[in-house]
Amino acid sequence: MTTPSPPEITRLLQDWGQGDQAAFDQLLPLVYDELRRMAKRYMAREQPGHTLQTTALIHEAYLKLADQKEKRWQNRAHFYAVAAQAMRHILVDYARSRHRAKRGGGAVFTSLDEVPLVSPERSAEVVALDEALTALAAIDQRKSRVVELRFFGGLTEEETAEVLKVSPITVKRDWRSAKLWLLRELQRGEGQG
Repeated sequence: MTTPSPPEITRLLQDWGQGDQAAFDQLLPLVYDELRRMAKRYMAREQPGHTLQTTALIHEAYLKLADQKEKRWQNRAHFYAVAAQAMRHILVDYARSRHRAKRGGGAVFTSLDEVPLVSPERSAEVVALDEALTALAAIDQRKSRVVELRFFGGLTEEETAEVLKVSPITVKRDWRSAKLWLLRELQRGEGQG
């Protein structure tokens, strides 16, 4: 199968946004490989033995995208940006539930053979990063979106600029500044822990 052209994906996204279910059905096979790449990128940052699998992450993200009330896709970069955001939220929700479980919330008897190999420390890191990104968004929404699109979504500077409707040099500047801010914020959080 040949790689679909960006205009073809954009056309299908726009048709789907206007209620064309056939466009939605045609879209999944065309974007699946890119969604898989994004999900693998997310999962590579997780501990080995994570109980959420790449395929499940893709499917949950796709379901979130399909359930959106407003489907006004600008282009494929916008779609992938929203998909990246959905994947991030799924993993953060998962990490929070693992973190709550670690603290005894909703405790259920489980035999040692059934215990998943997920690190509670890693769950705390995911939650800390999400909290730092939320704090950054309160100060500078665009920088927070740049991190989300570049780091989590794997978008290039040019694609990020296209989604945010700014220049690539602005994205580069925001990316550098946001990384420094997040590093300081996360280090401050470690000192308090």
